[in-house]
Amino acid sequence: MAIAAALAYLLALSGGKQVVVPDGPVAEAFRKALDTLLPTGPSARELVLAGPGLSAVVPDIALVPRHPQTGEVWQCGAGAVVPLATDVWMYLAFNDDRRLAPATAGMPDIVRRDDPPPLLPWKPFRPDPDVFLRTLARLPAAQEPWLRAIYDHVKDHRYSLPCF
Repeated sequence: MAIAAALAYLLALSGGKQVVVPDGPVAEAFRKALDTLLPTGPSARELVLAGPGLSAVVPDIALVPRHPQTGEVWQCGAGAVVPLATDVWMYLAFNDDRRLAPATAGMPDIVRRDDPPPLLPWKPFRPDPDVFLRTLARLPAAQEPWLRAIYDHVKDHRYSLPCF
């Protein structure tokens, strides 16, 4: 749900221009939707993760964490910020997606484990279209014609779009 809401804010902050997303978990969460909904063009805006423990690059748009107790948004020198829940931001910023494996050849066949291995995703990540549409409808920028056209397109074609 946090990714879908952040996607709505990203679209509003993009001004209708293409948003360049760096490779990694951020790209897995946002790139397909942004590339589908926004036009390509020479005047692209850059999206990066910003926050504690990350380099101090000043981007056009930054994904920043909210404080888990106060809800305060991390301040950085970005042109625009999109707040994310801390746990989602932590996953995007610090998850290296390595699978844990025993250091040796593995467990002997006679050993029975009582903890199942972690579940792996069985399909590509897709933001929730209902959360996206509700969040986008509440934004003042949603009245702009280009963003209203995106809203109407997603509402009418949510199941046929590759990103939802």
